[in-house]
Amino acid sequence: MEKKVISAQEIVSKFNTPYYTVNYYTAIGLLPVSAKVGNKRMYEEDVVKERLQKISELAREGYPLNLIQKKLSGA
Repeated sequence: MEKKVISAQEIVSKFNTPYYTVNYYTAIGLLPVSAKVGNKRMYEEDVVKERLQKISELAREGYPLNLIQKKLSGA
């Protein structure tokens, strides 16, 4: 089964996440880029969905982004 990839713009519309948040999460390693097509970063949709849910849960529990990043990276 082929994994569905989506662009940053599709993340914005599909998951109601601001574009600057997608960029920031990518920059700090919370959202891994699976491929680049020209100038576009592409992300695996399932990974994005799972990550955004986990980030949201941990943020509600009071974790700051630097600790969320460590938890998601397995450190």
